[in-house]
Amino acid sequence: MTPHPCKEGGSAPVHAARMSLRIGLLRRTISAVSIVGMDAEVPAGRIVVVIDVIRAFTTAAVAFERGVTEIACAPSVEVGRGLRRLHPDRLLVGEANGLKPPDFDFGNSPFEMSTAQLDGRRLIQATSNGTLGLARCPNPAALLAVSAVNVGATARWIACNHADVPYTLICTGRTAEDWACARYLAGLLDGSAPARADLVTGIMDGATEHAHHYAQLPASERPDVSRDLRFCCDVDRSSFAMVGEVHKDHVVLVKVPC
Repeated sequence: MTPHPCKEGGSAPVHAARMSLRIGLLRRTISAVSIVGMDAEVPAGRIVVVIDVIRAFTTAAVAFERGVTEIACAPSVEVGRGLRRLHPDRLLVGEANGLKPPDFDFGNSPFEMSTAQLDGRRLIQATSNGTLGLARCPNPAALLAVSAVNVGATARWIACNHADVPYTLICTGRTAEDWACARYLAGLLDGSAPARADLVTGIMDGATEHAHHYAQLPASERPDVSRDLRFCCDVDRSSFAMVGEVHKDHVVLVKVPC
């Protein structure tokens, strides 16, 4: 599956895509749209968008901004380590229970990515929710990873390349932020004008839910996401979609400007 970019400038494909987002993808019906959790079965042949705002796909987007060329998303830290053994030149990024494993190069942190020297590097990412969610979709018409930072670009990519195809939005977490992002993306694709403030409020509500959970853990087991939240809330800072290609035991994401 070769990802197709959205054309730059005033070309007909871009004009058509943006008009679709303005007036609505009129050919869609309610049955063509579904927002589901991780446990749902996703029929083959749909556009599948996997959402993880805090923090996996915000981390991935910032890594692409820093010059990463591709990210191999593994469904578990064990698979991630196996990929690292096969490709020792790649950096290993992610978390287990929210914390950076000792043998990983970076944690699951957009703040860490924002200062890392990553130009031309390839990553392996393994997280508890986001990368696992990608691995659950073996036969999509197209597979994308999204967070608030690239939600607009993701809508443009879908409208430009797959306007007629039903889509499923998978929220990988149970907290508010992923569901807020799903509603916002669905609104963009349906041609409405969802409020950015509502999305940011949903992200902060989700952060509060995470904080309540972390407060019940021993201090040594509490993830610190305080420096990451400003990245997670930075809606549309990234002007690219993250398009996935399904492999046997992982999904490879690439950046597609849009």
